Amino acid sequence: MKLTLAPVLFALGAALALPANAQDALPDLEGRTIVAVTENAYTPLNFADPATGEGIGWEYDAFNEIAKRLNATVDWNLASWDTMIQAVREGQYDVGMDGITITEEREEQIDFSAPYMTSQQFMLVRADEERIEGPASFSADESLTIGAQAGTTNFYVAVYEVLDGDEANPRIKLFETFGASVQALKSGDVDMVLMDATSARGYIGANPGAFKQVGDALGTEQFGFIFTPGSDLVEPVNAAIASMREDGTLDALNQKWFFEYNAAQ
Repeated sequence: MKLTLAPVLFALGAALALPANAQDALPDLEGRTIVAVTENAYTPLNFADPATGEGIGWEYDAFNEIAKRLNATVDWNLASWDTMIQAVREGQYDVGMDGITITEEREEQIDFSAPYMTSQQFMLVRADEERIEGPASFSADESLTIGAQAGTTNFYVAVYEVLDGDEANPRIKLFETFGASVQALKSGDVDMVLMDATSARGYIGANPGAFKQVGDALGTEQFGFIFTPGSDLVEPVNAAIASMREDGTLDALNQKWFFEYNAAQ
């Protein structure tokens, strides 16, 4: 489940070149309702608007635009991260999104869209933190703890690239949501949280003076929408992603959510 954003974060992994009139050639889903699910806990990809409680973010805007281009509507639903992949696999929802990293293990369970975002893991600490400069200094100080959400990329990077490979290491404190781990960092209950550059920028922008990023990138990951195995939505969604890349819509969403929204906090 985040600053050198432009060259890394915004690189899309799918080379799906389309002609200039690509949008005109997109599949027509004839008003079909696509049942979508997210978590509302991953700023700025999906989260609850503090003013209204409404779900907003990059993924909301992107998938609403995808549906518009495909002549479909979206029925938005919420589910926790730990149940989302299984629920989509079983067909409870047509598509899921939550900054979900494309991995071989997950590809055995569900279908992925083409990557819509590429990002890297970084260490987020409190702004006044001076003990942590990177993975080596963190690992060496056994008093330091990490906040993580079980089963996420952040958790596995913490286990295998920061600590000793032991998934039961007591220095990893588990939280039910990603947002809860960040709140624990802010309050001093943990000392570091791993996240990709998108989320790091979101939290730093929304909490001026509270957080900073330290160290170099620890890994690269690509995000994709997930679908029930064999879904007939994968190819149309991939075509829509490609058309949005071609006409600059994805760049506009990046500007809105990673720069303009945060700057307004």
